[in-house]
Order: sequence, then structure tokens, then C-alpha cells
Amino acid sequence: MPEVLRLRLQISGRVQGVWFREATRIEAERIGVSGWVRNCPDGSVEAVLEGPPDAVREMESWCHHGPPSARVIEVKSNPEPPAGEKTFQVRR
Repeated sequence: MPEVLRLRLQISGRVQGVWFREATRIEAERIGVSGWVRNCPDGSVEAVLEGPPDAVREMESWCHHGPPSARVIEVKSNPEPPAGEKTFQVRR
């Protein structure tokens, strides 16, 4: 198992305008995951998660429901090579 796991998530449903990005940042920092999150023009949210595999998987699981006002319909997950992310950012 790799020491660092990186996943790119595409999260669809009611995920914009419901505090999803900021809640994701708070949760990622709590869990110890680096990366970023941003809104996409199609109404979905894209997130990159990087860190210890157990922490990344926990964060991925959280993204399947998000904050209370979100209604996640689907999460697509694709692994990527680690890129050395050091912080978690909300991108605009």
C-alpha cells in the first residue's frame, strides 16, 4: 500500500450553494488530508485529496454525503500519482 494516496473526485447532486467547499476544507484539515476543492461550471464539485491512504479514504467517504444541506447523488473517484500537496485550499 502506498504511503501517500491521491484521488480526484467529481461530486454531483445539490453540491453548490450549500457550503460544500468550505465544509470540505474544514473536514480535510480535521482529518489531515491535503489538496483542493472547487465548483465546476456543470454544477458539480471537483476535489483532489492527497495524504495517508486511511485519511484519504475517510475523506472520500465524507464526500458521499457532505454537509447537512448537500444532497450528493454520485461521487466518481480516480486515483492519480501523488503531487506533494501540503495544504487544503478552496479554489474559486
